[in-house]
Amino acid sequence: MSTKGHDDIAAVHGENILQRTETADSVMMPVPRDVFEKLYLNPKPPGSGRLYRTFANPTPVALMGFLLSAFPTGCILLGWRGSGGNGAAILPVYIFYGGIVQMVAAVGEWIIGNTFSCTIFFTYSTFWLVHGCSMIPWFGVGVNYSPTGDNLDGQATPEFFATTGFFFVFLGLVSLVYLVGALRTNLCLVFGLVTLILDVGFFTGIYFNFALGDLSAAARCQKAAGVLTFIICFPLGWLFMAEILEAVDFPLVVPVGDLSRRFRGRNQRHRNHAGEP
Repeated sequence: MSTKGHDDIAAVHGENILQRTETADSVMMPVPRDVFEKLYLNPKPPGSGRLYRTFANPTPVALMGFLLSAFPTGCILLGWRGSGGNGAAILPVYIFYGGIVQMVAAVGEWIIGNTFSCTIFFTYSTFWLVHGCSMIPWFGVGVNYSPTGDNLDGQATPEFFATTGFFFVFLGLVSLVYLVGALRTNLCLVFGLVTLILDVGFFTGIYFNFALGDLSAAARCQKAAGVLTFIICFPLGWLFMAEILEAVDFPLVVPVGDLSRRFRGRNQRHRNHAGEP
């Protein structure tokens, strides 16, 4: 056989090796239920198709965007190192990392059929976009509340604060629904959502107390919100690390508190009653 023939075979063989090792075996091969629900934050659907082996896992992308927005926000709310200004200095972080990066990941979850993860990431990516856009003057969110038509004056009125507070009330209720669904995934996500719901409650307190003119109570709520925002990042950061290590088939397995066996799904129960595996 000619040297060229040997080179062609080696090239094809090398290409095959690269294709097989491009992604961790745990993603390229059929994914066990507990690993799946750690990687995707989503109960494993029956008959998962080829999309999970074709596309990269978008979940750690969304977690990364959330963490890079929430961690500094917690520090800012606590006023560490003289920070403040409602985070206006990192406005691009809120829009690009918190908003756009998470939204792209949400689209990725939608493509591979993860409804639960997709809905969560769309919800909180939009939250960061709303938070960021409210600080951009040309959005004029305070104009309708100002007798002079000045945007900044309008954002300091009781009506503005009370109206904003109601958004956080219902964001907390939506997060409560996600918490119930998270009981089918893992403890890290459950703990993160519990903390997030409490955090949203204190954000509600900030705005409602500002509306009432109780600045002291609003300041206490802000401190509590800062602590909780900071705390949220630890379980989600742990989950992010677990997913990154799993993606590269790292020899160390990071436990996240799998709940898929404790809270079996309706289809699982039906299959068990029918004697199916």
